[in-house]
Amino acid sequence: MEEPKVNPYAVLALGVLSVSASAIFVKLCSAPSGVIAFYRLFFTVIFMLPLFLKKHQIRELKLIKRKDWLFSTVAGILLAFHFILWFESLNYTSVASSTVLVTLQPIFAFVGTFLFFKEKLTSMAIISGIVAVAGSIIISWGDFRISGTALFGDFLALVACALVTGYLLFGQTARKRITLITYTFIVYFMSTITLYLYTIVSGESLLPERNSDWIYFILLAIFPNLLGHSLFNWSLKWLSASTISMAILFEPVGATILAYLLLHENVALTQIFGGIIVISGILLFVLDERKLKIKKTFKS
Repeated sequence: MEEPKVNPYAVLALGVLSVSASAIFVKLCSAPSGVIAFYRLFFTVIFMLPLFLKKHQIRELKLIKRKDWLFSTVAGILLAFHFILWFESLNYTSVASSTVLVTLQPIFAFVGTFLFFKEKLTSMAIISGIVAVAGSIIISWGDFRISGTALFGDFLALVACALVTGYLLFGQTARKRITLITYTFIVYFMSTITLYLYTIVSGESLLPERNSDWIYFILLAIFPNLLGHSLFNWSLKWLSASTISMAILFEPVGATILAYLLLHENVALTQIFGGIIVISGILLFVLDERKLKIKKTFKS
């Protein structure tokens, strides 16, 4: 097997750090949540445009079925509102609480596939879900004791988590028939249009008060969107999907450390304890899911 020129674990760590920086950039922005989300997606679309304009990508647009256009559009709308609510949650609660609660995404996805696709429940999946939810309750209880606004921020983060799960559930069907670049571009483009309309309706100015916000908009597009997920995709050649999935669980840890160092945010004991429980629950879920995939592969 070809040896990688760069240590894949180092690349994976850089990818996790890139994604972890998302909440920090949002916190440093002075613009409203909808405007931040708009420019994050807008600059991502601009940077992707040269790659998308290749002939085979344009040709593929003509072959996409109406159902896949619909699903991709819905996925883009859900992604847009995920960003709005998650960014808004950071105005009320800490980076630690918000990022940990957003990582409940695998549990929400599990519930969604059970309700809509009738996938079977395993005892370990149920246990991991209960553990993760218990951890989120501990975080929310601790934030409630800190302030009622922090609890509201936790609620927004949970809704944002549910929305990004919906984005993935709608997208997984269309993604099977559309190439990665084309699908990603369509979803980001639809999300950008949704966010633009949102800012118009809500009366938010697209011109930020501080010029430094432009830097953070571009950094949000480059690091979490383009660099972070691209590094994950590169790592897939050398590392297992389960290794990458588990590494992504450290995003809240990276975000919390960056928030402590750069934003001087204090971390409460309830946030640490609850965060460890949430991550442990999701880790159990990922390991159980991996085990099921291996069994299915072995049987087939």
